[in-house]
Amino acid sequence: MSGHDHGEDGVSRRKVLECMTWAGTGVLWTITGGVPRSLGIIDSAQAATTPGMTFLQISDSHVGFDKPANPNALGTLEEAVNKINAMPAKPSFMIHTGDITHLSKTAEFDNAERIISQTKLDVHYVPGEHDFLDEEVKFYRERYGRGTKGQGWYSFDAGGVHFIGLVNVVDLKAGGLGNLGAEQLEWLEDDLRGKSKSTPIVLFAHIPLWTVYPQWGWGTEDGARALEYVKGFGSVTVLNGHIHQVMQKVEGNVTFHTARSTAFPQPAPGTAPSPGPMKVEDAKLRSMLGVASVNFTQGDQRLAIIDTPLQG
Repeated sequence: MSGHDHGEDGVSRRKVLECMTWAGTGVLWTITGGVPRSLGIIDSAQAATTPGMTFLQISDSHVGFDKPANPNALGTLEEAVNKINAMPAKPSFMIHTGDITHLSKTAEFDNAERIISQTKLDVHYVPGEHDFLDEEVKFYRERYGRGTKGQGWYSFDAGGVHFIGLVNVVDLKAGGLGNLGAEQLEWLEDDLRGKSKSTPIVLFAHIPLWTVYPQWGWGTEDGARALEYVKGFGSVTVLNGHIHQVMQKVEGNVTFHTARSTAFPQPAPGTAPSPGPMKVEDAKLRSMLGVASVNFTQGDQRLAIIDTPLQG
């Protein structure tokens, strides 16, 4: 992001706290005044009461993927849905941060809808690059793009929080950074105009809006411009997928969080020649897949995030 110090890997190192988890341990975080505080591991956190609004994030289902990293991505999506349905308190809604499908085929979208609809939750989608692979780029838009602007961006309000779904996968080059584009950025600025600075803001998009690892295209080239528009708000949370692992960062008033995939893990930044499906031992796979739940209590100016692996 502009105005911050960066190391060679592109990650800001000034006034930054990062918590990265690839091995499946779930931790509940509360964010108060931009400072993260752990409330404990997933089991004890889930046992605690969570007043206020709770919503879920799932990501990178890659329905249709059948390679050695996970020969049954549809099956692990169903496991994630079963875990959601077993939650003691029903979430208000769910967001899916893209790559619903692997090859943008009609049958893949049908299968994803069949499984995800079993949650009986209202689901808000943004596309991943794998959802825009059909020749006319129409299958995603026909299902999820109605009522949206431009290539599929939109906003809505829930429980006193303003949610903004962004699209940063249009015309994405292989290995290239995501992009939002001038039209969407102008819309974002206008969408936020007039909002009280005390309104909690949640931005969600597929590719991280902050630069995680530019060598692998893990970032959004004009993401800093989007973040400029929210810097005056007291509570901002940015939810992304794409990198198939949990990474958290707090910078000023902004909390960044990327989610696990429900399909397959990817290597940690720089630990492999390139990103892509990572084969792990069968017994370890489900500890590296999962979902996230987010809780907001009116007046607390905080969002608490629980990452739950499918197993472990």
